[in-house]
Amino acid sequence: MGLVYGGGSVGLMGVMADAVLAAGGEVVGVIPEALVGQEIAHGRLTQLHVVKSMHERKALMVELADAFVALPGGFGTLDELFEAITWGQLGIHRKPIGLLDVEGYFGPLLAFVDRAVEAGFIREQYRRLFLVSASVDDLLEALARHEPPPPIVLRPPPE
Repeated sequence: MGLVYGGGSVGLMGVMADAVLAAGGEVVGVIPEALVGQEIAHGRLTQLHVVKSMHERKALMVELADAFVALPGGFGTLDELFEAITWGQLGIHRKPIGLLDVEGYFGPLLAFVDRAVEAGFIREQYRRLFLVSASVDDLLEALARHEPPPPIVLRPPPE
C-alpha cells in the first residue's frame, strides 16, 4: 500500500510519509512550486511532483490515488476533503473517501453534514460517501468494500 499526499516533510504530512517509507511503502508527493520552500518539500520520497498551483495539486492527487483518507487537520485538509466529496458526488471520480476519526475529531463536522441532509441540502446517498472509523484497519476494510452511489444528475431548469 502506498501513499499519495501533499509532499511536505513537516507536521502530520511528514510523519505519515516517514512512517510509510519506514514500512517499505511507496510515497508520492504532490506540492505546488510556491510551497516547496515554505513547506520544506520532503527530500526522500519515491516520487515528488512539483506543480504550478493548488488546483493542479488536487487534480493530480485525485488522478494518482485509489482512495482518499482524511486525518485530523485544518483548512487544507477540509478543502481537499470537500473537493474529493464534491467530485465524488458529481461522478468526476468513483473512489472511496474515508475519515480516520481519531478521538471523535470529525464528529462535529459529520453532525453539520447530517444537519445539511435533514435540511435537504445534501442527499442521503451522498452523505454515505463519508466512510468513517476510528480504527485504521476497519477504515481500510470499508474503503476496499465501498460501492459508490450513482453520480448526481443535474437537470437544467424547466423552460
